[in-house]
Amino acid sequence: MKIFSAAQIREADAFTIAHEPVSSAQLMERAAGKCAAWLEEHYAPRYPIYIFCGKGNNGGDGLVIARLLLDRGYKVSTGILQYSAQASADHQLNLEALQQQYPASLYAIGDVSDIPALPPDAIIIDAIFGTGMSRPIEGWLAGVVHHINGQRGKHTIVAIDMPSGLQADESSVQQTVIQAHHTLSFECYKLAFLLPENAPYTGEVHILPIGLHPDYITHTPTRYLLTDPDIIQTIYQPRNPFAHKGTYGHALLIAGSYGKMGAAVLSARACLRAGVGLLTCYVPQCGYNIMQLSEPCAMCITDDDPHYSLHFHRSINTATYKAIGIGPGLDTQPGTAKALEHLLDNCQRPMVIDADALNLLSVYPYLLYKVPAGSILTPHPKEFERLFGATPNEVARLELLSQQAVKLQVYILLKGRYSAIACPDGAVYFNNTGNPGMATGGSGDVLTGILTGLLAQDYSPKAAAILGAWLHGFAGDLAAAHLSQEAMTAADIIQWLGKAFLEGI
Repeated sequence: MKIFSAAQIREADAFTIAHEPVSSAQLMERAAGKCAAWLEEHYAPRYPIYIFCGKGNNGGDGLVIARLLLDRGYKVSTGILQYSAQASADHQLNLEALQQQYPASLYAIGDVSDIPALPPDAIIIDAIFGTGMSRPIEGWLAGVVHHINGQRGKHTIVAIDMPSGLQADESSVQQTVIQAHHTLSFECYKLAFLLPENAPYTGEVHILPIGLHPDYITHTPTRYLLTDPDIIQTIYQPRNPFAHKGTYGHALLIAGSYGKMGAAVLSARACLRAGVGLLTCYVPQCGYNIMQLSEPCAMCITDDDPHYSLHFHRSINTATYKAIGIGPGLDTQPGTAKALEHLLDNCQRPMVIDADALNLLSVYPYLLYKVPAGSILTPHPKEFERLFGATPNEVARLELLSQQAVKLQVYILLKGRYSAIACPDGAVYFNNTGNPGMATGGSGDVLTGILTGLLAQDYSPKAAAILGAWLHGFAGDLAAAHLSQEAMTAADIIQWLGKAFLEGI
């Protein structure tokens, strides 16, 4: 699914109006009708509705919603914020319609004091600005927003299109923004919905289809995309009935150290469950029995050191392996850094680099420029900051993420609720599977194993990153559905990976 900017969404509206054809008022009716249907599905007529409308098209949506709900027997009060003498044409059209049919439902708001007291079970609808606000909300309008937010603990707040004050494509940190419980938006996600800093404003986001013209959506380029089943179907490679274990590659995992062998075991199990043909694990001597007993399907090479992997550059012929994953539980010994440098100097294939291997890159930043092109780096936010520096907000961090992927010609998978996969060509894919139950130790090690296993099976680095993140999250969703988010562990993600293949692809 493409993620369009606010300007592109306006272009999509205009294109639909010109080519469907449909009038702008009819398109507004269509969008508001979807919102009214959602509200009717979730709230019975016994709930009084209080709609706050601006003077633009977002306010026009609110006026149509008010009329449609009044037609269906709801008690609706609609306040028009008087911040301008001018109103959009569609706003004025629907205001006149509401005045003719339900004049008693309307009132003017010129100051916070004009907002009536709300009954205990009221639903608040924010239709003030939507994407029509390109600057921070100030003055008495900011007072209105603060007043509405002050009702959040007592009333449900539903934002139409976007919470008022939230910028679609820029950071809204330290700005005045409606804090909605639900956001009803149209046709596709906006970038703002995918950034953790905006979660207090958007609440739960619901994307409502309104029939924007498919030609615009298909042919308009965008650098941001949201992974969906259609993308996954195009990536997935069905198995050849005449295949053998060599068909699906030989992977190497360099992982584990004294006290951290669990990370290596989780990563190995995930790699095998992801479908790799052969797996060899390189571990310190202390990990030999642990690995052989925990995962007999994997082969094992041990380092000379009892506690750490310091000498893998002496033992590994990189040409032997289709894919190499390194980092889970590895530790950051100076000897390990030297071995990593030698590996990077001699490996021509894309690698999966995670955890302590990323930490070593941040300590020795010149090693970043030795990482093979097409490699997949999987930092969490703190690891990313150590690698590339801090940013003032998440929009800036996203831009830095993309810049570094292009500069280094690697794939950087920044882990989070909507993990962002930045590609060397500048595109960024957001993954939409996963849940808070996956915020547990070992979850990242599982992802490293999955990515390494897919890479060994001749998935391209881009395909491996997108499919691997999606499978990892979907397996986590299946685990949470059966075990609860609280009770699940990283091992449960592996346990449900098979079902993720069966049900998700």
